[in-house]
Amino acid sequence: MSFARTGMFVGLAGLGLWLLAAGPARAEQPGSLFTGVPGVITATASALDITPAMGTGNVSDQCTFNGIKLAGKVKVVDSFPDVRVKAVSSFPDVKVKKVSSFADDCGEWQFVDSFADFKIQYVDSFPDVEVAWVDSFPGLP
Repeated sequence: MSFARTGMFVGLAGLGLWLLAAGPARAEQPGSLFTGVPGVITATASALDITPAMGTGNVSDQCTFNGIKLAGKVKVVDSFPDVRVKAVSSFPDVKVKKVSSFADDCGEWQFVDSFADFKIQYVDSFPDVEVAWVDSFPGLP
């Protein structure tokens, strides 16, 4: 037996032992094609998370990050921000529209130099919130 065949045999034997050690409990999932077959590990569609990641996941359903409503007057700073922001083109946490007044709804930001509701800092890595700039329909995706 050649070295390659020996390695393949040992690998398959190890995989078989691992499947047997997992036990039939995993194969007993409802909707499995292999229900009742001992030693077979299966996954159902409900067990798989096949939805794409949406941003950082740090924004709540109420459009807040750490208690800060992501709407209103915003000041851009270089240090000590309330929220670190990264601009992305797909899968944002919040879709943001720049407005000149009445920034009351989620994702509507009015940029100011003083009396801001919260401060942001633009970053390239490790953001708190990822935003996509839009001209219409701001808010949660």
